[in-house]
Formats: sequence, C-alpha cells, structure tokens
Amino acid sequence: MVQLEKAVFAGGCFWCMVKPFDTQPGIHSVVSGYTGGHVENPTYRQVTSGKTGHTEAVEITFDPNQMPYEELVEIYWQQTDPTDAGGQFADRGDSYRPVIFYNSEEQRVKAEASRKRLEESGRFNTPIVTKIEKAKPFYPAEDYHQDFYKKESAHYKRYNVGSGRAGFLSKHWGNNN
Repeated sequence: MVQLEKAVFAGGCFWCMVKPFDTQPGIHSVVSGYTGGHVENPTYRQVTSGKTGHTEAVEITFDPNQMPYEELVEIYWQQTDPTDAGGQFADRGDSYRPVIFYNSEEQRVKAEASRKRLEESGRFNTPIVTKIEKAKPFYPAEDYHQDFYKKESAHYKRYNVGSGRAGFLSKHWGNNN
C-alpha cells in the first residue's frame, strides 16, 4: 500500500508553481489554492485584497518512494527568488510571499537543512528570506485557476515571461520553464 504525503509551497503566482511539479514522477496531484490565513474557504478576490492573511500556494500529493520530499524542496527553490520576501517577480504583497509550509517535523527539518545548504552555496549575494512555517488548512482555488498552464497555455507563457519569472529562473537556475 502506497502511503502518499502532501507538501505545500508558496512561490508567487500559483499558476507558475504547478507545472514544475506536475511533470515529475511520483506526483499524484498539484492543486492551486490558498493557505496560511484566517478566513475559511477564501476566494481569489478576497486573498488578493490582502485582508485574509492567505498566500497563494500549491498542495502537492506525492509518493515519497518515487519523489522524496527533499527533491520536491529542491524543485521548489528553482521556481522562486528566495531572496525576495515582498512577493515574487511582478506579484507583490503577502499573498505572493515565498513560503515552505511543513506538514510534519520531518518536513520542517528537511526544509530547514535545504535552506541552509542554499544559503551556504553562495548562489545568491543577498540573504535567503523564504519562510518555513507550519502548515495551516489549505483551500483549493477556483476551478479556472487549476492546471492553468494546460488550459490557457498561451496566457501562461506570456505571464511567465512578462512577470520576469522566466528570465530570473533562467539566469539563476538555468531553467527553461
């Protein structure tokens, strides 16, 4: 019997956080949604108002035997600017802040060790500011946000480039997402 686990990552607009995980082995689902706030079942409009305390995030259901949590964290770093606490790329504010939300003590330890390795790597000249926080309830976003990169591929590509994300990831991580 496969024991699936969940990982929750926030790295700016959730549209751009789905594809890098969705295409990996051992991933059962990637859901766009909201977490970290105080409003139950928030809407996109409520979250982007900045009054709910929520952050756009993705909830990944995965098989740790095929895709270890440590590898998910490494993929996460390579989708973000871990030196920018004020949002990600063109998306500014707390609802776009970079956060690793841990679901267990084991995930917390692994995420913190990974952040320490990144800090010590010298890849960035400024401090790594991505938060590592205990997971709170996760609320799936509206249907039109799910699998956006598949349903609206042209819009997704324009946004990924236009927001500055694609250029940053290419420069710092060698990504071509």
